[in-house]
Formats: sequence, structure tokens, C-alpha cells
Amino acid sequence: MKRYMLRRILFSIFSLLVVIIAVMLLVYKLIPRSSIFQMDDVWNKKSLNDRVMYEYAQYQKFGYLDYADYTAFLKSKYEGKYGSDYTKQADFKADKDAIQDENSYLENESVKEFMALYKNKGYEPNYLTPQRSPSGKAKKGGDGYLVAVREKSVFLRLWNYLTHLITVETTADVQDPALTERYVRVEHDPYSGLFAVVGSGTTHKYLLYFDNRFPFIHQNWLHLNLGTSFTKFRGQEMTDVIHRPTGEQIKTVTQYPAKLGTDETINSAIDFHSLTYNSNPRTKTEMKQFPDQYTTYSYRLSGLSMIENSFVIGLIATFLAYLFGLPLGIQMARHKEGLGDKIGNAYIIFIMAVPSLAYIFLFATIGTTIFNLPYKFANAEIKILGYVLPTVSLALRDIGNLMKWMRRYMIDQMNSDYVKFARAEGMSEKEIYRKHISPNAMIYLVHGIPGTILGCLTGAIITERVYAVPGVGGLLTNAINGYDNGIIVGCTVFYTTLSIVSVILGDLLLARCDPRISLSSGRGGGR
Repeated sequence: MKRYMLRRILFSIFSLLVVIIAVMLLVYKLIPRSSIFQMDDVWNKKSLNDRVMYEYAQYQKFGYLDYADYTAFLKSKYEGKYGSDYTKQADFKADKDAIQDENSYLENESVKEFMALYKNKGYEPNYLTPQRSPSGKAKKGGDGYLVAVREKSVFLRLWNYLTHLITVETTADVQDPALTERYVRVEHDPYSGLFAVVGSGTTHKYLLYFDNRFPFIHQNWLHLNLGTSFTKFRGQEMTDVIHRPTGEQIKTVTQYPAKLGTDETINSAIDFHSLTYNSNPRTKTEMKQFPDQYTTYSYRLSGLSMIENSFVIGLIATFLAYLFGLPLGIQMARHKEGLGDKIGNAYIIFIMAVPSLAYIFLFATIGTTIFNLPYKFANAEIKILGYVLPTVSLALRDIGNLMKWMRRYMIDQMNSDYVKFARAEGMSEKEIYRKHISPNAMIYLVHGIPGTILGCLTGAIITERVYAVPGVGGLLTNAINGYDNGIIVGCTVFYTTLSIVSVILGDLLLARCDPRISLSSGRGGGR
């Protein structure tokens, strides 16, 4: 068993690496990088050299390259010399204006220094020649620029991704010399009345805490960095996107940290468990509200998160599918060629042959007209009713699929020799079905159970789109349409990992249920 699990885990890790490499090659090499600007309104508004500079900034953000700007180089050079008034100094102005003359800019000492510095670092200097009108005046967006560019290889990007896939907050995270007290300790949590692990020098103040939201215990200590969105979700990490509630703000009577122990309260949706360090000086208002630099926060929201919505709908649909699909399949097999079997087969043929989109719209029409159920998830006045149509639509196809396979496996078992021997021994048909045929037929379906349950986390693309469910089903397709590279890679890793885990769990469950199968090569008769 141990050797099997070790081989499985090693092979799974290798498979995951292959998938990540393939996706990164596809996204960053085979798809033109300029595709990221197809729906970028800011890019459309820029022109000439300003547009090129914006492209460099976006390419760096999306992970295609690293670049350094000559103006930023001058800032670091003169700000240390003159302070915040460096822009008023004559030598700074002269160096800055030097690149506006394409004939003499290479004679400038700061330009030489910039180019030599970044050539040694492996960058390639690139000069954007000023674009002028016939009168000699610079065109809009046509100012000259000097940059140094270094392309990122896919393998360097893969290494950076893997080394930062899991990060842990430490007391050294905050790079602020003014912060002298750094610690991680257990304290009484005034917002939950229990205890919490808090930190100083960590990014978050609360590292481990309790509240009244499922699963009731939460942490900001360990972070899974699947990928960052740069289009629709603008700089948010994928795990934050799928775990953030999708409802309205929830206001409660609470207190600012600096007001704890007083009678001064506020009616606010601020989640003080989300406090993160802010390196900027506190304002006068913040000094009255917060005792330290942990002043950045998010708000408490109602409703389920994207992944919770998908999982709840998928899990209920799976439960309904097994609840109805297996018994119906058993009855179809027991009464083969009967009226119930013919009706069941007609349903299976219908649900499997009709495209998903067609039957979803069909049952959506029935549900809204006959049962007056809400069509769009957001329009449900009673929120729980918004889950009915997407859940039933998902369950209907799975019920038909389970009916089909349970019927087939039952019929296969009915013709086995051990069934004939059981009848010869005088066992009743009910006992034969209950003790022998049904359990043995179920063995063939056991392997897919973990995958079905874990698959609920990935959502249902078509169903969620039709009913406008705020789930994860459309996350990957939206990312592909919007060229959101970070989310594409993140979704791929997420889906692949779930698939690998479901296969391993399926093997373990199958070995548990079927005595003929052994995961240990040392046992005879295993397969």
C-alpha cells in the first residue's frame, strides 16, 4: 500500500508539472502576447510611444518580461541626493530631457550609466525615438523613452510559480524599519470572544481566528497562490476570488481596535479580522481608530462564495442523482423489458441525446411557468429557491447516467454463475439482489464517486451561465476569453489537482470495496 501510494504521488506530481509546463507554453508562447489588449480600453486610448510604454508595463504585470524605465532610474539616483524636491533640480531636468534628442542622447552620462547598469544584468536597451509633427513639436503620446527589457523564459516563470505556489506569513514580511516589535502569539480575540493567533510584522494581523461563518475557523497564515487576475478581477489572487462571498455587505455593531473597552461603537460591515499592514503614515482619523499600522481592511459580505455556490449545487445534485438513479436502475434491471424499464430507457435516451443547453432551457421553462421558480439566481426573493433549477438541471443528467450503468451492471451480474448457484441453494430473488447482485454491481460505480464529489468544486459551466449562478463554472472560460493568463494557469492547476486526487481516492475506495483488488504487489491474486 505504501509503495503504491508513493508511486501514485510521485507520478501525480510529475503529471502536474507536465500540465503546468504545457499550459504555460501555450499561454505565453503560442498565443500572441498582444492578445491581452483586445478588450483593454486604456490601450485603445493611448498612442505612439505612450502606447508602447503601456504595453511594457502590462507585459511585465502579466509575466512576459521585466523592464526598467530610464525615468525611474533618474528618480532613484536624484531622490537620494536631493530628497523629494529632486524634480526641481537642473541636473535632473537636463538628464530627463536628454532622451528627447535622438542625435545626442547617447552622449549623456546618466544615459550611459543606465545602459551599462542594465546590460550587465542581462537587459536589452530599447530607445523609443520621439515622434514629432512637421513643425517639430512632439505628437500626442510621441515623447521619447529609454527602457531596458529582459524577456522571461517559460522555465523561469515555471520556477517562480512553483516556488511561490505556497507561502507562509512570517514576522519578516513587513519591510518597515519603523516596526521594531515583531511576534506571533495567542491573544484573546475581542471580536469573537475566543482566542486568536495574531502577529506583528506579518502581512495580516489575525493569522488564525474564529467567527460565525462556516467553516467557523479561518486562517491568513498559509496562502495558496494559484494565479493572479489582471483583467476582470484586477490584481486579485484566484483563491481570494473564489472564496470571497458574493452577497451584500453585512453591518453589525462593532468597535474600532483603538476603541475597544470604551462605549464608542459603530454600525459597520468592516471585518477587523482582515486587517493588513499599511506602510503609509496613519492619518489623524486612523490614529484615533487603530493603535498600530494594521489599518487596511475588507468588508463582511453575505451569501456564499463562488466555490461554495458551485459546491452546494453540485453536491446536492450528486446526492439526488444517487438517491434516485441507483434505485431506478436496480428496478429497471429487476423488471427488464417491463413498462418501467421501457420508460426508464426512454428517459435515458432523451437525457443523453438532447444537448445540455436544450434540456436545461426546457426544464427551466417548466420550472418557471408551472412551479413559479426564479429563473435567474440573483432574482430569487427567497435565496434558497434560486438553487432549485440549477440543482435539478444538474441532477437530471446524472440520474440518467447512473440509471444506465446500474441497469447494465445489474444485468451483467444476473447472468453470472454465482447467481445461478445462489438460486440452486434456494435463496429468494430478493435476497440474491440485496446480498449479491446489487453490491457487486455497485463496485463498478464506486471508483467514480470521489471524482463526482470533488468535481462539484469546479462548477458547471453551462448550467451556471444559464441561471447566472455566481460560481466557479465560468471562471476558466471567462479567463480564456479575456486572456487572463494568471487565472488560466491557476484553473488548470486547480482542475488537474482535483482530477489526480479523485483518481487516487477512487482507487483506494475500489480496493476497499472489491476484495479481488489489492494495491499491494506483495499479495497474491491482486490486480
